Amino acid sequence: MSTVQTPDQILGIDSVFSKEDREFAGVLRKWLDENVRDKIGDYYLEGTIPARELAEGLGELGVLGMHLEGYGCAGTTATQYGLACRELEAIDSGLRSLVSVQGSLAMFAIHHWGSEDQKNEWLPQMAAGKAIGCFGLTEPDVGSDPAGMKTTAKKDGSDWVLNGAKMWITNSPVSDVMVVWAKTEELDDKGRNIVRGFVIPTNTPGVEVPKIQRKLSLRASITGEIVLDNVRLPESAMLPKAKGLRGPLSCLSEARFGIVFGVTGAARDALQSAIEYTGTRIQFERPLSSFQITQQKLAKALGQYSQITLLAKHIGELKDTVGVRPEQISLGKMVTVDTAMNICRDLRALFGGSGITSEYPPLRHAINLETVLTYEGTHEVHQLTLGRAMTGINAFAN
Repeated sequence: MSTVQTPDQILGIDSVFSKEDREFAGVLRKWLDENVRDKIGDYYLEGTIPARELAEGLGELGVLGMHLEGYGCAGTTATQYGLACRELEAIDSGLRSLVSVQGSLAMFAIHHWGSEDQKNEWLPQMAAGKAIGCFGLTEPDVGSDPAGMKTTAKKDGSDWVLNGAKMWITNSPVSDVMVVWAKTEELDDKGRNIVRGFVIPTNTPGVEVPKIQRKLSLRASITGEIVLDNVRLPESAMLPKAKGLRGPLSCLSEARFGIVFGVTGAARDALQSAIEYTGTRIQFERPLSSFQITQQKLAKALGQYSQITLLAKHIGELKDTVGVRPEQISLGKMVTVDTAMNICRDLRALFGGSGITSEYPPLRHAINLETVLTYEGTHEVHQLTLGRAMTGINAFAN
């Protein structure tokens, strides 16, 4: 029998990453294996996750907001952050979502668009996992077109008064602070209401954060709403540097980058678990891995996994050097999520009936990736973004 190699060893995938990046990913993988892996199937079935406990542990490792500079953040490369997302999503997309929303949405918004007082108050707590953040952009009737948001922020003397509702908000029921985007009465040069961001402690009067129940996907993630009923805020609550949709869209681009890397972890985990299972499952007096059809499925998955990992690495290198453009992030998310989802679906069949239980990860990953395909820009939105880049024609509107 030939020497067995892991999916990463066959193409030498790890050689394209620096030693420092690999070492950090190894430390995080070890911590996740010791603290989360054996429990994640139960968390998924129970529809919850111990967000506060995990946030503090991940904060001690320096994962939360790790790609940001100062204020208790590690200031790592984008690629190292991407590899962290890879390890998190190899456990579950819900765990990567917890970290992504904390660091790339809530913390990034404050870090990039906030005042010094806002940064000093919240970022050290959030980096340590002592405070959990969420990000309120999507609404019950407004998803892919954030310009259609109905949440309002009106001036009342020196205060702001916010009313409206946000939907599908990761972390909101367990959050300490939220970044919420709302339309103001101020108009731009085209007569449109200008969008502003606000940093709101969750215990502010008028704020409610009900949990969304009965999810079929991303169950090991706490998802909720944000309901704002005459929420009165001081002027200092507004993100002073964010004016218009450029603010929230820049945050979404950060989060999408983490997804580009993250989903390769789900694909890797599904492939490794399939290799292990088929090597020990005996059918017709032979290991399942000895059949040609099994090896064809494994080989196909290996090729796809290798391709999306190298694509993620390239986008990470762009982000760390010359900068990455929105259409490049869209290409990354469109290709890696769709491919990873198909890898997990295809490999699930190798587990037979056992593949539909929580004991094995491919189906759980595939179901989670249905959500990842939708959030942070749907698959179709990214296709149109790329279509616009290639043709110069905007198909989003007339």
